[in-house]
Amino acid sequence: MTQEVTERVEALLPTLRERAQEAEDLRRIPDESIKALQETGFFRLLQPKQWGGYAADPVVFYDTVRKLASACGSTGWVAGIVGVHNWHLALFDQQAQVDVWGEDTEVRISSSYAPMGAGTVVDGGYIVKGAWAWSSGSDHATWAVLGGPVIKDGKPVDFGSFLIPRTEYRIDDVWNVVGLRGTGSNTVVVEDVFVPAHRFLSFRAMSELKSPGLEQNPDPVYKMPWGTIHPTTISTPIVGMAYGAYAAHVEHQGKRVRAAFAGEKAKDDPFTKVRVAEASSDIDAAWRQLSGNVADEYALLQAGKEIPFDLRVRARRDQVRATGRAIASIDKLFEASGATALANGTPLQRFWRDAHAGRVHAANDPERAYVMYGTHEFGLPVTDGMV
Repeated sequence: MTQEVTERVEALLPTLRERAQEAEDLRRIPDESIKALQETGFFRLLQPKQWGGYAADPVVFYDTVRKLASACGSTGWVAGIVGVHNWHLALFDQQAQVDVWGEDTEVRISSSYAPMGAGTVVDGGYIVKGAWAWSSGSDHATWAVLGGPVIKDGKPVDFGSFLIPRTEYRIDDVWNVVGLRGTGSNTVVVEDVFVPAHRFLSFRAMSELKSPGLEQNPDPVYKMPWGTIHPTTISTPIVGMAYGAYAAHVEHQGKRVRAAFAGEKAKDDPFTKVRVAEASSDIDAAWRQLSGNVADEYALLQAGKEIPFDLRVRARRDQVRATGRAIASIDKLFEASGATALANGTPLQRFWRDAHAGRVHAANDPERAYVMYGTHEFGLPVTDGMV
């Protein structure tokens, strides 16, 4: 079934490419695109089997996200983030899954995991309050998972995600930005909402593979580390944008006549060919490392084995490296494309802006991931939870 999903998504790519400017103008993904993605079955790839999903190989999911982002950066970004939330919900208590999927298994979820609010312990759950920025795809979701500390007696005692229905939060339309304009990454505002205990999931429980949802959803994909799944969800669309930028550059250069150089055809310039070779190699390297680590982790889980910490820190190292390689490649291509590539509406400048916008996400902070890797290599304890 997953092969059918990926084939349907590939057939949709030309349409999404044509709608890329529309998404940017709307500052959100067009409803028609979300509906079309829904119809391909894409959002079910990481959804549990008990709720009509495929519990698919995560590499299949990420490869599909990569292709979506190669057509439209904003669409790939939103698809990956919204799609991975079905994986996250699978780890929540069964009652939380019933709350969301019990009547409609096609419900979509947005998120913001940065601690921009908190939940205070009360009888039976938490009172949650805060304003969470950067909730990509929030216009297309009817639930949100929002990250923050648990406060008890005035002190933080845990950290995790609160699951809240659309009826209990508002969305402030503030997403006016230079890149990823089409993601609709607006602010979710929660004002003193009661969240029952079963709709909270501790990140500590996730990292220790003690999530309550594993009882009903035992498939290997749900045992993947959060520190691999979440950052890979952020890097994959950027690598996809690099593939899209590469294709746009090659097409552009194949037709370009350089007036400043006596009508020389760009495709005849040997330096153009060198840049194309270097950029394509680095983009391929980024994807091979990013997807290869995910594949290695998943293969171990399929074999009933645990994922060693060495592999987890390597995955984080290569995840930020993939983002860096992808953006450097886009820069190389963009800088060599001439002034005509600057025009509004051209795909190359859009991919360039979108990729740089994605780079500022906290999961793409290279120094933090590299320090983590180096710390482990020297036999020192790693305290960062995102691994």
